[in-house]
Amino acid sequence: MTRRVFFQIHWFLGITAGLVLAVMGVTGAMLSFEDEIMAAISPGIVTLTPGTAAPLAPDAIIARASAQRDGLRVASLTVEHDPARAWRVQFDPVKGKGRRGERSYVDPRDGRLLGAANGSGFFRTVTDLHRWLALPGGGNGIGRQITAFSAIALIFFALSGLYLRWPRRALDWRAWLVLDLRKSGRNLYRALHAVIGGWIVLFYLLSATTGLWWSYDWYRQGVLYTLTGKTSRSEEPRGERDGRGKKPAITPSLARAWPALTQATGGHFESVTINLPKAPGPVGFRVLLPDARHERMTDMVDIDPENGRVLKVTRYADKSVGEVITTSMLEVHRGAIFGMPGRLFLFVTSLTMPLFTITGFLLYFARRRRKRPIDDLPVETAATAGASDLLVAYASQTGGAERLARQTAAALGTSRILPLASVDTDQLAQVDRALFVISTYGEGEPPDRVRRYARQDMAQPPAAGHLHYAVLALGDREYTDFCAFGHQVDHWLHAGGGQRLFDMIEVDGEDADAHRQWQQQLAALGARPDTPDWAPADYAKWRLVDRRLLNPGSAGGPAYLVALEPSDGVTPDWEAGDIAEILPRNDPQRVAALCTRHGQTVDVEQLATSILPSDDNAALADLRPLPHREYSVASIASDGRIELLVRQVRRDDGWLGLGSGWLTRHAPIGSEIDLRVHANPGFHAPTGDPRLILIGNGTGLAGLRGHLRQAAARGVGGHWLFLGERNAAHDSFLDDELNQMLADGTLSHLDRAFSRDSACGRYVQHLVEAQAKTVRLWVEEGAAILVCGSLEGMAPAVDAALRAALGDDRLEAMAEAGLYRRDIY
Repeated sequence: MTRRVFFQIHWFLGITAGLVLAVMGVTGAMLSFEDEIMAAISPGIVTLTPGTAAPLAPDAIIARASAQRDGLRVASLTVEHDPARAWRVQFDPVKGKGRRGERSYVDPRDGRLLGAANGSGFFRTVTDLHRWLALPGGGNGIGRQITAFSAIALIFFALSGLYLRWPRRALDWRAWLVLDLRKSGRNLYRALHAVIGGWIVLFYLLSATTGLWWSYDWYRQGVLYTLTGKTSRSEEPRGERDGRGKKPAITPSLARAWPALTQATGGHFESVTINLPKAPGPVGFRVLLPDARHERMTDMVDIDPENGRVLKVTRYADKSVGEVITTSMLEVHRGAIFGMPGRLFLFVTSLTMPLFTITGFLLYFARRRRKRPIDDLPVETAATAGASDLLVAYASQTGGAERLARQTAAALGTSRILPLASVDTDQLAQVDRALFVISTYGEGEPPDRVRRYARQDMAQPPAAGHLHYAVLALGDREYTDFCAFGHQVDHWLHAGGGQRLFDMIEVDGEDADAHRQWQQQLAALGARPDTPDWAPADYAKWRLVDRRLLNPGSAGGPAYLVALEPSDGVTPDWEAGDIAEILPRNDPQRVAALCTRHGQTVDVEQLATSILPSDDNAALADLRPLPHREYSVASIASDGRIELLVRQVRRDDGWLGLGSGWLTRHAPIGSEIDLRVHANPGFHAPTGDPRLILIGNGTGLAGLRGHLRQAAARGVGGHWLFLGERNAAHDSFLDDELNQMLADGTLSHLDRAFSRDSACGRYVQHLVEAQAKTVRLWVEEGAAILVCGSLEGMAPAVDAALRAALGDDRLEAMAEAGLYRRDIY
């Protein structure tokens, strides 16, 4: 409940204060280097051309500056040590024209006023935007209250954001700092929002807590007392007040005080600001130290102008940490107290503020779309005959799980679709296969309509020894217990003896990759292979550069090693285990035949990229786009190319399969292929680079080859490969390469099974059974198991062999720890 409350407040404040913080962030970044920018664009004003004339005495500069403003008194003079920089004067305010007087640069060689720096008006407006959104009333208006509220909101964002994204493995630095830019849509928005937020959260806390210094007097007094044990006092202004008997303001002579200051400092300073009192008394000199990190790194010297005696020296080096912070709050706020690196960090982090506003709104709108009622969402109704032994069950809170369940049932051609709360022992006994689309609500809780079912009916495992099942778990990574109820249903079914058709697929929000992965698994279960994607993808152009037949003369389908390179020359990054999605095109001969039958009015490009009717004489109205095809990537990013192992499939009607036909025959070498890579974290290598036991059959070698190449690139060897195929004479895929891996130590063991050879006659699961004792020893020493290959036959048989060798509990524990991973199809 606490997490949910924080989450809702985080969202609400983001929507209300996000735009204000974006404005404050951008304007704050612009102000970070205000002085440097104005100096760069103000030659002849801020910076001077070299000359031989010596600077005038401060008294002469003050007198000449005052004379050029009709005797207006100079309140302060800043003297620069660098002869190439102009000095600065500030005059007393003119009555009725604001609280602060005019500022002007002055040429120290002749006392000529040079005016304000170029861009000073622009930066004054930026400052007003930053401090009070340039709203009426200035610092006393509503704008100051809005920016103060936004600063408080930023503190809450930083702290609640840390709480909300606290990973289960808090000491895993990757969970905090690694940004995966291969994600897309809502997942990418969240990654940018959360990971970059984690990078800079401390800087935002610094900006917000120091920004409140100028917002509330009670806050400023509290910080002062906490850091110094004192509070500030308002001083009665000195000097003339409306001519009511007060003496007129004076300008003391610096003839004795300036030499005394020069002697006291030895002339070693960056600049000196002289504060001229209006009444008789000491003159204050603020001395900016040589090589100072920021403008408040100053010594304060009070000198009696009558005799040049130094009355008081307050050295920066003698200040306490609290005094340094409270007297340099602006420099802390903009990071200058840490020198140039601090200023740069605060500049960058301020510029990134709009990123959080934009990604926050995108996540908000995505979340709103997810909560649309089911009646507003399209449901694919194309069905396949013959799925009476299959049940689709769902647990839904807002309708998303029900919609996906109905799409799943339609794709498989079954009418057996039930809410989970209606699934009992009798329902499970009537089917051999069941698919569960399960939503998690809140902090790992079941949806409201199945709370009683989860508490009572799921208290004991079901009688599911006959059942083959799979789970699609819907959740939100904003919550710590991501997809928790989906995991609970999976464990409940497995505890009752159920066997997984394939590993649970987790969906984060509207994760298009996970939706397509589920849809691809449905195709392996008998769904129509030409069903359009439920979640269309954006593709890049890749060039087909090579195609090599690996098994000439094989009794099985021809298998090819296909190589593709990015057309733009920029190779994207991916990890071993990731998936390549290909957008195929139809057989050109079939397209040409349809064009001949239907005449010149046919759009050839549309036919090439659309699902064609099974009857070539049928009407071509309302064609739907072709679906993608998925292949395990058999190479690594450093290879500079994507390599795939593709078995050519021939359909019952004699035509080649859609994806395999396009890649292995129809696409000419050199042609462009529409391809995108999507992450498949469920088949990534476990952390820590353990030894791997790799098990697969046929073109499943692709995913295992990627892991072997990645291990070799990292210098990690000693792995074990089990591989099954038909005949040794024709189906020893990549035999030379695998033997080379044995020779260089990448592989320590290579066991092959050839099921159609009389000398062997075994499948890959039989190899695992024969080596059960050694496999168990490897696992006890920390080895991980990766399985890649066919869903029918191989995957369940290998899983059974591993459970017999290791025990069900151990294999389940390995799966939960990420040490048993499968990519099956």
